[in-house]
Amino acid sequence: MGNRNLDPTAVIPRRLGNTGLLLSPIGFGAFKIGRNLGTKYEHDYALPSEAEATTLLNGVLDLGITWIDTAPAYGLSEERIGRAVASRRASFVLSTKVGEVFEAEASSFDYSRAATSASIERSVNRLRTERIDIVFVHSNGEDERILNEGEVTAGLRDAQQARRVGRIGFSGKSVAGFRRAMDVGYEVLMVEHHPLDDSMRPILVEAARRGIGVVIKKPLASGRSPPATAIPFSLNSPSVASLAIGGLCLSRFAEHIRVATACDATA
Repeated sequence: MGNRNLDPTAVIPRRLGNTGLLLSPIGFGAFKIGRNLGTKYEHDYALPSEAEATTLLNGVLDLGITWIDTAPAYGLSEERIGRAVASRRASFVLSTKVGEVFEAEASSFDYSRAATSASIERSVNRLRTERIDIVFVHSNGEDERILNEGEVTAGLRDAQQARRVGRIGFSGKSVAGFRRAMDVGYEVLMVEHHPLDDSMRPILVEAARRGIGVVIKKPLASGRSPPATAIPFSLNSPSVASLAIGGLCLSRFAEHIRVATACDATA
């Protein structure tokens, strides 16, 4: 199966800025267990069955992965995570998002305070948890407008005060947007970064200086960058704690972890 000789204790946790959270260097991006419509992947794929999704989720935790990332826009993902691994909740960091939903094969966006609060409550219920460790703003690309309006930030702060959310994060698309997010107090940034696009390096450097946690989305450039190159490229970059990698093959996750563990061992 490719994971038989992998020792989960060999996975070295990494600090997520000043949040106090520790993440495995490879995280599980849960898009593909919940949605296969309106995707940006080059190739179509079948949605896994409930049993297959349950096996995969438990399998990645058994490999030593300690971060699972999802979103309301990922179709069935949140509900499947809740059903499959709520009993193992203490063993992993859980993140989801607010701002985007995907219905009737189309995305819609709402960054109001009320919508943010309602989204978090739906996610808490679907994920079968009392508290979500990190909630990211799922930006539609209008980063600065979203942040300057302040509604989504207020909604996230409300949820923090109610102890529904641990840390607040921003999953954006622009250098200016990430700088604004840091200025208004976001504690974690989710940044696209890989060997084909190093444009966010100034943000990684600044986040490291300010003690702000960074996780990477699309670290394999949606399959265009080989893991043996892409994983060390991002993990060796300033402030990066973990890479959110999606997929449906457990043996590939085992190989990703091997690459990451070797990278950390030689750092």
